[in-house]
Amino acid sequence: MLHPSQFEVNEAWIAFRLNHAPVRTVRDGDFNCIALMDAASCFILCFEFAAADATQLSQMQSRRLLEKARSHKQQLPRTLFVPTEDAADLLTSEATRQGIDVVRVAESELLIFVGEAREGFAERFAGP
Repeated sequence: MLHPSQFEVNEAWIAFRLNHAPVRTVRDGDFNCIALMDAASCFILCFEFAAADATQLSQMQSRRLLEKARSHKQQLPRTLFVPTEDAADLLTSEATRQGIDVVRVAESELLIFVGEAREGFAERFAGP
């Protein structure tokens, strides 16, 4: 079982969907929020909104997500954890292209890292 204490800061990041249900907007439709989190600190480095009807981030969005996180930390991690349940082929291929080892794991193994962030996001953005 994975745990934050197993990692050093910036050794591994986690890519995950922050929202349980799509974020609804009147003007632009529904969105999912894809975040990158540092595995050791559970700090959200950055996020990217993607149309809820898209199956995954585009190549440009994947590149931008990794770039935003890299500019925040001034380096890339050695490992990126991605839930096996998520379609993330373009993100994983972009991470691999940038020299990051991608490890697909069951989302249940990542809940210890991402659970609190998801709860906070839901409280803030839950509909009426």
